[in-house]
Amino acid sequence: MIMVRLIDYQATEPISMVNNNNPIAIPHSPNHIVLAAICITIPKNANKNHVELIATVGLRGVSGTSQILFKIFRDGKEIFSAQEGVESDPTSEVNYIATFQAIDTNVKKGSHLYELTAENITNGTEAAVVGPISFSGLAIAHDDEGRDL
Repeated sequence: MIMVRLIDYQATEPISMVNNNNPIAIPHSPNHIVLAAICITIPKNANKNHVELIATVGLRGVSGTSQILFKIFRDGKEIFSAQEGVESDPTSEVNYIATFQAIDTNVKKGSHLYELTAENITNGTEAAVVGPISFSGLAIAHDDEGRDL
C-alpha cells in the first residue's frame, strides 16, 4: 500500500475578488512585483517529499498586448516560471485569470519562503493586477518505508 502524509499546508488570498477600480500596475522587466508569499516547513523526517504550489492571479490589459512573466521563488531562488498574454482591446477580452501549478521536489528540511512575482516583459504595453490573487502550498511526504507516490 502506498502511504503519503501531509506535512504542511499554507495559503494566502491577498485579494479575494476582482476590482477594476484599484488596479496594481505590473512593472516592466527586470523589475517585478511580489504578489503573495507563504512559508512551508519540511520536518527532518520527510526526506522524500514534494511541495505542490498553486497560484491564481486576475489580470487586466491596459494598453497593447502584454506578456506577463510569473515566477515562483523558494528562499530567493527561482524554481518556476510561466507566461500569460494579456490584451487590452476594449472590444475583446481585457480581464484574464491566470492559474498555474508548480511542483518542488525533495525540498530540504526547514522553513522555506515561497514568493509569487509578476513582471511585464513587453515594452510599450501596460497591464495590471485586478484580483483575485491566491497562492497555496501543500507539502506531502512519502511514507517512512520509502515507497513512491
